[in-house]
Amino acid sequence: MEPWPIGVFASVDAGLGVNLDVARDLGVPTIQLHAPAAETRTQANADKFLATLEEYGLTLTAVFGGFEGESYADIPTTVRTVGLVPQETRVARTEEMKEIADFARMLNCDVAALHLGFIPEPELAADEYRAILDITRDVCDHCAGIGQALHLETGQESADGLLRFLTDVERDNLFVNFDPANMILYGTGEPIEALRKIGKYVRSVHCKDATWSDAPGQSWGSEVPLGEGSVGMEAYLSTLKELGYTGPLTIEREIPQEPARQKSEIGHAVELLTSLKSKLL
Repeated sequence: MEPWPIGVFASVDAGLGVNLDVARDLGVPTIQLHAPAAETRTQANADKFLATLEEYGLTLTAVFGGFEGESYADIPTTVRTVGLVPQETRVARTEEMKEIADFARMLNCDVAALHLGFIPEPELAADEYRAILDITRDVCDHCAGIGQALHLETGQESADGLLRFLTDVERDNLFVNFDPANMILYGTGEPIEALRKIGKYVRSVHCKDATWSDAPGQSWGSEVPLGEGSVGMEAYLSTLKELGYTGPLTIEREIPQEPARQKSEIGHAVELLTSLKSKLL
């Protein structure tokens, strides 16, 4: 596959990401997939999905875990509900993430990914930090056993905090799905600076844009169409080039209730990335 194949974040039945027919109509060659509901993660459905991918000419590059009860309503709610960090759901979600990795393997995909959640600061909560290290190692080891890497999506931590965590986990199949807009939305750091710091771990990326909140870290920034925010897409792709990243450029646009607008905006994003690729490669 050529460097920087353009992709979209897609969904089958979970409500996040575009439908596969949108990906087909946009003419992109790759997708990342939000894992479908637990009851549909069967070999039979995997076989049907693979046949659809072949028919549409799409390559699956990552399967993202998501869990019942997660909410991104505001930053405090995200802290309480997202990922493997919340204590009350940690054990069950850790096991479900392994099941999602197993489903990704049914789809012949060697990358499972997720938002881990807000990792506690080791100086403030040493026991909790060690517990999150342990569950991350557990999932990494499960993935390694079936020939997969685990990608953590950026956003909740600063680049320095994430870099420390990645080092402390001590697993060679743990990498990063870098989302520059999330750094802005969560107020955790300038995305280009963050990308340079953790670049050696970046194995997949999102192309998404956002503007800063008036109170970064306390309230959400705003997601906007690609090229209209504070990321700086040319600088973003230039930095990826400097780092030697040649993998997919996966567009994520979180407006699932507005399919016509979604298709239009993602189509514009495809055009923008295509133009930047021609300029930079």
